[in-house]
Amino acid sequence: MKQYRTSSKTRIAPTPSGFLHLGNVLSFMITKALAEKTGAKILLRIDDLDRERLEPRYVQDIFDTLNFLEIPWQEGPRNVQEYEQKYSQVHRLDLYNKALDQLRVGGHVFACTCTRSQRIGSDGSYPGNCLNKNLPLETPGACWRLRTDDHTELLVNRFEYTSIKVTLPNHMQYFVVKKKDGYPAYQLSSLIDDMYFGIDLIVRGQDLWPSTLAQLHLASLLGFTEFQNTTFHHHPLVTDENGEKLSKSGGATSIQYLRMQGLSAENIYKLVRSVDLEQFTTGLI
Repeated sequence: MKQYRTSSKTRIAPTPSGFLHLGNVLSFMITKALAEKTGAKILLRIDDLDRERLEPRYVQDIFDTLNFLEIPWQEGPRNVQEYEQKYSQVHRLDLYNKALDQLRVGGHVFACTCTRSQRIGSDGSYPGNCLNKNLPLETPGACWRLRTDDHTELLVNRFEYTSIKVTLPNHMQYFVVKKKDGYPAYQLSSLIDDMYFGIDLIVRGQDLWPSTLAQLHLASLLGFTEFQNTTFHHHPLVTDENGEKLSKSGGATSIQYLRMQGLSAENIYKLVRSVDLEQFTTGLI
């Protein structure tokens, strides 16, 4: 019989930047299954710091989809009003800014004013153009990047009582922690939220494996030993007919579209279960 790490709390963390799709449902199902295996409670966290793409209809879609599919959660907002009044990430900006200030005082960040074309190398990495320019962190239009020169080994605890040691991949070197719009970047806000809510089991798609490494690196700089003890599970993605990752849209894989076509929750679950769910919950990174 397989042994699993015990956990107290996990989370589902959709972003209100589009309508939820079948890939989101698969991730929710896996989170629910692993929560049941470990005895963990589920938190609903809505990652809404991408203010340019945030739309009220996408926030409402999160609650509509979760309720329609009867996806359970024990903590977090039950409706849009509770989300806006208490759980939006804007209510935690002080926590994010405190972490950013800690990184600034420690000399761990540098300002970058590169455009998109300037900041991407041939392999998708940032070549360090602004690393040694010593630009003031208050430079208008600058983002903050993390100094990642030390190539620290990171220990990742996996779901099935195994661990792996890895280093940051090239394309995650000098990753952004504060965006040009002044808001904290995903890697920092997600880490702070997981610490704030006491998350110790994180379920993610394989595409977010680099983010896990970035956040573990960031946690080591901020002294967040609890996060370094977190258990991670990364599952394969649901892809389209071309093998591409599903994107959020009003297209044929969105739950909203499927509901408009008359599909029931059971029908949608059957679509998701057409993949082998067992391979998504065992033996992966």
